[in-house]
Amino acid sequence: MFAKIQYELEHAIDKHSKTLISSNIELFLNYCTLFYDRQFITRDNAHKGILEKFEALLNNYFESANPRTEGLPSVAWCAGELNLSANYFGDLIKKETGRPASEYIQSKVIEVAKERIFDTNKSISELAYGLGFKYPQHFTRLFKRQVGHTPVEYRNLN
Repeated sequence: MFAKIQYELEHAIDKHSKTLISSNIELFLNYCTLFYDRQFITRDNAHKGILEKFEALLNNYFESANPRTEGLPSVAWCAGELNLSANYFGDLIKKETGRPASEYIQSKVIEVAKERIFDTNKSISELAYGLGFKYPQHFTRLFKRQVGHTPVEYRNLN
């Protein structure tokens, strides 16, 4: 493909040259996409391990004091901890779960919040800070969007 593009560039350009050059570039990009997508298919078992490691990473993160000091885990942080690039990690999680990695992290935060919300010794603000939120309002907004009730309503209902 590159040789064909180079040939067209080195010789007199006619009305077909631009079409041939762009077609060869498009073909090259299609092959790039093909090889990129194939790695998700051919490494299925390896991906299951990454998903399990990701889940364990999030569990350990929320069991530690990290959320209070570091805030919410980002996709880039998780990818770095798993020795993957953020883009590759995001694509892998999306292919495996059908959801973006950021959404997966948010659902994990809500899952942990649902477990901790029944500790009536802690206010909703303390819970939010303990999960890594800088502002309790952000936690309340996310919780309501994901669960359908505010944290206080959820606590009272259950």
